[in-house]
Amino acid sequence: MPVPVVWHRAYEVDIGPHVFPTRKYRLVRDRLLAEGTITDAEVVEPAPAADDNVALVHTADYLRKITTTTLSAEEELVLEVPFSAALRDAAWICAGGSTLAGRLALEQRIAVHLGGGFHHAFPDHGEGFCLINDVAIALRALRREGMLRRAAVVDLDVHHGNGTAAIFRGDADVFTFSMHQERNYPAWKPPSDLDVGLEDGTGDAEYLALLERHLPDILSRHRPDLVFYLAGADPYRFDQLGGLGLTLEGLRRRDELVFERATSAGVAVAVCLAGGYALRPDDTVEIHCNTVRAAKVRRC
Repeated sequence: MPVPVVWHRAYEVDIGPHVFPTRKYRLVRDRLLAEGTITDAEVVEPAPAADDNVALVHTADYLRKITTTTLSAEEELVLEVPFSAALRDAAWICAGGSTLAGRLALEQRIAVHLGGGFHHAFPDHGEGFCLINDVAIALRALRREGMLRRAAVVDLDVHHGNGTAAIFRGDADVFTFSMHQERNYPAWKPPSDLDVGLEDGTGDAEYLALLERHLPDILSRHRPDLVFYLAGADPYRFDQLGGLGLTLEGLRRRDELVFERATSAGVAVAVCLAGGYALRPDDTVEIHCNTVRAAKVRRC
């Protein structure tokens, strides 16, 4: 059966020479279309998030700085990507894309956003390539619409989801789970509801065993209506910003495990791509494509 795929050309922002390959979003879409995994009819273009939805997460002062292009030099330094109107526009569309992916997942069981997962953005600032927190915006918007009561964020990026953890601290209806490389960015890791910090070089077998241990328990105890799955490609052993040891096959099995456990529990899954900075950009694209392939197999 078709899997809804959310994507927008605006995600490919020109940020100059940078480790963050914004072209990956287009390359993933192009490869999936070329091989027939998805069709043009399955690709949905999102609208920008409404300002009042973005304001459900971010402070008025921070949003004023973004919209008036008055971030300080220090704030841009912490953001770690050059700020521009194009970046701002892409971030708003991306937040709309994650909201749309969440809505489609609730309607059709699984949906994939070829973008999103900007989990380092806090209410009052951005950092680590993340201007605004699209997943947090999506969850709060969907809850306000009455489509969603309980949710879980399953964050399997190599980096701790510090912004998401801070945003949902004390919110009993959103369970945050981050499994990440412990001795890696960010230095300050505000606690998620469950954090699994991995040792450098952790490989497929240990990683998958830990995921299998924790994920079913999260689903059965929290009973979410929706899982937002941040399917980072950066736990890969040849990632430039990571230090774990997962192979392409291990990452493919990780994706299958998330879809299997969630859908077997009757939980909808919305996917965001999150990070990915492999030495060979083609590996990043292939890892993200494998996530979509796994989603399609589980949807059938």
